[in-house]
Amino acid sequence: MEPTVTRVACVQLAPVLGDLAGNIERARAAVRAAVADGARIVVLPELATSGYLFATADEARAAAVAAGDPRLAAWADDAARGEALVIAGFCELGEDGRLYNSAIALDGSGTRAVYRKTHLWDREKEFFTPGRADPPVIATPYGRVGILICYDLEFPEMPRSLALRGADLVAVPTNWPVVPRPDGEHPPEVVAAMAAARASRVFVACCDRSGTERGERWTRGTALIDTDGWIRASTRDEGGRATADLRLGDARGKRLTELADVLADRRPELYGPLTDR
Repeated sequence: MEPTVTRVACVQLAPVLGDLAGNIERARAAVRAAVADGARIVVLPELATSGYLFATADEARAAAVAAGDPRLAAWADDAARGEALVIAGFCELGEDGRLYNSAIALDGSGTRAVYRKTHLWDREKEFFTPGRADPPVIATPYGRVGILICYDLEFPEMPRSLALRGADLVAVPTNWPVVPRPDGEHPPEVVAAMAAARASRVFVACCDRSGTERGERWTRGTALIDTDGWIRASTRDEGGRATADLRLGDARGKRLTELADVLADRRPELYGPLTDR
């Protein structure tokens, strides 16, 4: 049977640093618009509720919100209108009083998962506690969706582990600051995402942010990538949206040729040094 086509949308918002209420409402509006346009999986940027470049721990804490906050839960109502799954980054105030760089996944039934970023980038380590749990894989009517956050994607073990657990799509809220690159080249983070998609034959949906924050410019590298590692949709626009109709079931086939299979051909007995702690 032919795999079902699912519309996936990544909305490249420009969060305003510290504007918790405004960011949440702008995110809701973005979700509503994407769902109204037929999206069934909607991805928003990393720390979409808070902004990114905190100067102090107190500033980060003032922009934090609990995972069960009703303002986040309201996104489930917007998702329910289109039987959609919404994945968004937020600055989480944990039950333990610590701050986490997290992503929440909601659908019409409510919160499906909360993932706390395990690989903290640079000064994130000054404000956030790294997560300790495996990233989730969420079963949906459209396929199985795994979640990573930004820097996680640059550790090949992370997207590969999601593929081994059955993920068809890896959703990645990101905040990618601009780094130098040769003219005509993709941003290096997008190259890493393309490689991850091809290496495990999974779809990858990276949702970057736009805007300028405390002088920092952002890559605006939002991209939807197919199982061959090719970009199917992208946007460089401020507040732009990348949308693609994807057959997520295609990720269930891991063969490159009749005799080559990207998972079956693994030799895990040789990889021990890579995972020794």
